[in-house]
Amino acid sequence: MPDRSVRHRSRTALAALAAMSFLGTAVLTGCDSGPDRTTKGAKADAGRKPAAAPLWDRSPESVAAVGDSITRGFDACSVLADCPEASWATGTDSSVRSLAVRLLGASGAADRSWNHAETGARIAQLPEQMALAAQEDPDLVTVMIGANDACRDSVRTMTPVADFRASFEASLRQLRSAAPKTQVYVSSVPDLKRLWSTGRVNQLGKQIWKLGICKSMLGDADNMGASAVARRTAVQDRVIAYNEVLREVCAKDRRCRYDGGAVFDYRFTGKQLSQWDWFHPGRNGQARLAEIAYRNVTAARPPG
Repeated sequence: MPDRSVRHRSRTALAALAAMSFLGTAVLTGCDSGPDRTTKGAKADAGRKPAAAPLWDRSPESVAAVGDSITRGFDACSVLADCPEASWATGTDSSVRSLAVRLLGASGAADRSWNHAETGARIAQLPEQMALAAQEDPDLVTVMIGANDACRDSVRTMTPVADFRASFEASLRQLRSAAPKTQVYVSSVPDLKRLWSTGRVNQLGKQIWKLGICKSMLGDADNMGASAVARRTAVQDRVIAYNEVLREVCAKDRRCRYDGGAVFDYRFTGKQLSQWDWFHPGRNGQARLAEIAYRNVTAARPPG
């Protein structure tokens, strides 16, 4: 049998081992334990909900476009003709580098982008275009429409703001009924008055205007009398009202992103306008529209 000194050393060693075991357990459970001996960090992790996936995908893999003559590339390549290959949204022209090309690459854009816009289209036709776009089940739909609702034969025949709102709301409902997860990028209506101001310096362009392009704004282009100024101001005010509708309605849809007025604010120069009509964007202008769209679609946060 061990003597008393040996037994004392044994008890001391056992006590030391027990103390080390207790300290090891405390380290493993963390120094941030609560009074009930539970770990605060563990409780926080248990109560934390998994992070929700972001609703806006900055890298969509397919694109469908709806809208009017601008999205069809009207007058970008030849006079009074569509040129969809130069479209800012889905075109294949290498000098434009459309939104689809920037997002998907040239081959991806050719296979997974569709253009359902129509020259002359107004907002009332947008639900039908949305239905066609939904059939493609795209990740993203681009919308640019409203210029033709303001570009009428007279101020009196412009689309009322209430009707514009009703048609845009119906368009989103149409899309959501068939493609609830498709994202929507909405461009503001361009500043038609600025386009008039820029284009009126070109005599050839003004001759084309006389064929009837946007008479409410471009008619009698050099007339600076009070009635002509009032007419152009009325068109300008209506475009601003349309853009406010686009912003408000889009804001109610969690998968819709408005451009914050970027296209309306963009100062097109003669270099960006069509050489055929000095009103629609030419290739250079289409490229600028593609840049604006790509910047907003891929941004971490929506504009504004």
